[in-house]
Amino acid sequence: MILRAFMLIRRISVLLACVLVLGSCDTGTPLTKVKAVAAGVPSLAPFFDEDSGLGKDATVRSQAVHGSLQQGDTPGLYGGTREPTLCDVAKLKAFLTDPRNKQKAQAWATALDLTTAGIPDYLDRLTPVLLRHDTLVKNHDYKKGKAVPFNSLLQAGIAILVDQQGLPAVKCSCGNPLRPFEGDTNRISVTFDDGNKKWQGYERSSVVAVRPAPRKMAKLALVDVDDPDTGISRPVGTTGKADSTFDTRELRAVPVLAGTTFGEASLRLADKGLATGYGGKQAPAADARVTASDPPAGTELRFGQYVTLTAVGGSSSGSGTSGGGTSGGGSTPPPPPSVSDPPSPKTPPSSPSSPSGSGTGGSSSGPPSSGPPGSGPPTSSPPPSSKPPGSTPPTTTVAPPPDTPSPPPDDPVTTSAPPPPSDPVTTSAPPEPSDPVTSSAPGTSEPASSGPASSASA
Repeated sequence: MILRAFMLIRRISVLLACVLVLGSCDTGTPLTKVKAVAAGVPSLAPFFDEDSGLGKDATVRSQAVHGSLQQGDTPGLYGGTREPTLCDVAKLKAFLTDPRNKQKAQAWATALDLTTAGIPDYLDRLTPVLLRHDTLVKNHDYKKGKAVPFNSLLQAGIAILVDQQGLPAVKCSCGNPLRPFEGDTNRISVTFDDGNKKWQGYERSSVVAVRPAPRKMAKLALVDVDDPDTGISRPVGTTGKADSTFDTRELRAVPVLAGTTFGEASLRLADKGLATGYGGKQAPAADARVTASDPPAGTELRFGQYVTLTAVGGSSSGSGTSGGGTSGGGSTPPPPPSVSDPPSPKTPPSSPSSPSGSGTGGSSSGPPSSGPPGSGPPTSSPPPSSKPPGSTPPTTTVAPPPDTPSPPPDDPVTTSAPPPPSDPVTTSAPPEPSDPVTSSAPGTSEPASSGPASSASA
């Protein structure tokens, strides 16, 4: 009897040891330390004097997401205002090309893998936007004549410049260069200090890292943060003077996606003005096969709302379902879209705040089909920071706003897996608006902390 009891205790001990070993696998992975940067809080080591009016942040509530890795052309990813002074690119260019600031210019260019001679051309290709999500980036301070990198979480509402693939490139208020976040978005420890208190609305589930769109964009479809029912179509490389507006309440139907690859489905959704979502901690591989979408095909959504895809398999998929790499890239983009006249939209009912269903949790914008067409999925390829920002990606164009067609692309790219002809990629507006969907409220928030520095771990 005693022997049996001893053996039972021994078995239980072995099982407990196994559980502890297995359970420590994830917790043993080091957390990436991230420094929070709140909107409106000056940098302690800026490249540019923040009192000189280079740029200014806004008050924006962070929107919910369905997947922490988002392509730079995801519809509704960025916001903006109709105020053309969001970021003074000309002033930044004048500062960095002034011979008196040669040392800063060299450090700035080095952080972005540029030469100082390439700075003016690079800045000409950047576009000012406002963050709509708390966004992970690799930031840079200017210390002792060098650019010092550090991981940071930029609060929604911070004004930045993005490149032609939608990647954050410069923090407007201080001119500090930005690169893509390279860590695991699910394993971070966020520290709030140096005046950057935990802001109201901060939600761990709303944090995103941006991966490059697989194609260069000709226009960005932004949400007007002052009037979410209005979208702003901003040509890449402009600061707001060439903007046009559109109605973000127009509805578009979710296309049939079952049987396509995750990459193809993401492109189709972007061309419809809808965002791609996924479940789990990792994005499916680009060649993973889509088995279902939520909401299903035929459901009508506002611009920028999320359609969550279920996918299986894939060459780089880590598991059978919703597995895959954590870095950007995407599949080979399809041929550039053709230009056609937008249909005459019906008058959709008003929805004052956030979209419903699997939406972003906040009002979204962009011309109906102006979700830039290259919204490929994240893959397991190396993070974009390994490439110089000034390098030239495949050339295509994004869908224009409903009132103006975009110019034909300069250098179209071929593809081995274009979307089926039943659902072609075009720059025309999506299906005519019909009955509206009711908006849902954005994610819950935590009250702003007025206490001392704190940290949040994920």
